[in-house]
Amino acid sequence: MRRDKCAGPARSSKIVGFHQDEEHHWVADLECGHTQHVRHDPPWQVRTWVTTPEGRASRLGTELECVKCIQEEQEEP
Repeated sequence: MRRDKCAGPARSSKIVGFHQDEEHHWVADLECGHTQHVRHDPPWQVRTWVTTPEGRASRLGTELECVKCIQEEQEEP
């Protein structure tokens, strides 16, 4: 099923909120309806902004490439 809110060739979608998963990792809620982990896991992923409420709030509206939208599009006949 393709999500119409995924925009442009990069299939980017805006961050509209955050929640924590069962392991307490931060997950971005995307405008397209999908979610994406935004871990701070140095040295592989350095996202200090995700560790504070102010940092997460500063990223609302930021566009992320939606991997799930890309996968769904590739699965379409």
